[in-house]
Amino acid sequence: MSFGELKPLLTALLLPPAGPLLLALFGLLLMARRWLAGAIVSLLGIATLWFLSCNAVGVGLAHTLLPQVEPLNLRGAALADAQAIVVLGGGVHARAPEYGRAQPSGPTLERVRYGAWLARQAKKPLAFAGGVGWAATGTDTAPEAEVARNVLRDEYGLELRWSDSRSRDTAENARMLADTLRGDRIQRIVLVTHASHMPRARAAYEKAGFKVTPAPTGFAAPRERELLEWVPSVHGLDLSRQVLREWLANRVGAY
Repeated sequence: MSFGELKPLLTALLLPPAGPLLLALFGLLLMARRWLAGAIVSLLGIATLWFLSCNAVGVGLAHTLLPQVEPLNLRGAALADAQAIVVLGGGVHARAPEYGRAQPSGPTLERVRYGAWLARQAKKPLAFAGGVGWAATGTDTAPEAEVARNVLRDEYGLELRWSDSRSRDTAENARMLADTLRGDRIQRIVLVTHASHMPRARAAYEKAGFKVTPAPTGFAAPRERELLEWVPSVHGLDLSRQVLREWLANRVGAY
């Protein structure tokens, strides 16, 4: 097994929910020898999972741990000067029996929708980068670019001019798409991805030789009444996990 294939496993074990649950389990095992210490560790794991499942905590972590990015200025010179809109993949639903073929995940659909809207606003060609991620390597999951192409054509009436369907992570996204776009002398791009992912993605694409104008979407923000923001929820846990994943990747220099 390559290191790339290990990354999703290691990440899953460190991040919530598995990380706090493993801490709680360790506390339970420790109670057999040191009851008080084990109880404290176990409660710490449970409390950590509770708080990381609150949307308010996820929003706070996003504003504290990650570099902040601003929405794209639609009237700015950078958008007018760009040569292409580049959308990054964020996963697929490999089996969608109601459609009869794979469909974009929620994050991918958010990015595709925003990219399509920008392409129409700015009258720029579209590119999409995303194959089968490391976590799905070895499965029959369809490449993200293939799924995005179908959605853009069938639901938005737009065609991708360029795509990369082989990359497995952000670094490969940038390198492989750079190889594809080099023949058309595309250097100035508008990059579409989630706000939390943007700092890492921008760094990867600039390293690949692009001049990048960030176009973030999916900003971390409150979603419900204040009291409910502090009640554990699936979307709160997902936001905290996403923020911590990006923070960890930024710290270790992984793209």
